[in-house]
Amino acid sequence: MRKPIVAANWKMYKTIGEAETFVREFAPLAAEFRDVELVICPPFTALAAVAQGLSKAGLKGVIGVGGQNLYYEAQGAFTGEVAPGMLTDAGATHVIIGHSERRGYFGETDESVRQKVGAALTAGLTPIVCVGEKLEERERAETMDLVARQTRAALDGLTAAQVARVVIAYEPIWAIGTGKAATAADAQEVCRHIRETVRSFAQSAADSLRIQYGGSVKPANAAEFMQQPDVDGALVGGASLEPASFAAIARGALRT
Repeated sequence: MRKPIVAANWKMYKTIGEAETFVREFAPLAAEFRDVELVICPPFTALAAVAQGLSKAGLKGVIGVGGQNLYYEAQGAFTGEVAPGMLTDAGATHVIIGHSERRGYFGETDESVRQKVGAALTAGLTPIVCVGEKLEERERAETMDLVARQTRAALDGLTAAQVARVVIAYEPIWAIGTGKAATAADAQEVCRHIRETVRSFAQSAADSLRIQYGGSVKPANAAEFMQQPDVDGALVGGASLEPASFAAIARGALRT
């Protein structure tokens, strides 16, 4: 049985002090989620503080810490970039790769996503790889072909064992930060298609691969998404910024 994974993507929010406050307030709630893998992905500046705060609270290894991006080279003259080893040195266990905001605003491509996935795995990080369609692509009935292409590209060249270590996050771009969300049935249909796409080239990994839904996930709708058979958790944006809200969403992943 796949362990649900719920990740908080804080994007460009929270100072170090605000991140430390979140960890202190969330720590007493953590025991409730032993059967769910939780990950907090703060800005780079607060990553070490979150890792240290979780460690002090006795939650190191219980709640993961993720970067929101990385570069695929180990070091070099790449001003403004962050290497995989820098993330692990700061306490990261996971990393988000290919988020639609990275693809849309900063020109990331399927090829750069593939390179970053390989670098993350080499560094011992769990990649959370984002795929998803724009509204016009959905309206043209291109969703399935697009997410299959993005999934194949991101995992190209990996062994089945490596594929099993990856998390895929299906995030319809039209639902991110808009207040709109796909229906649970829509999410299930696409996540199942992603799983079958993986089965076509890494059959032994398909059933263990975890697939999240992301896109305006809130306490009110989280359980509906995460109880779908092929939806194994959520990648949460704005609704993860408050401890009580993030906890309420994580409860939706608890299997009844």
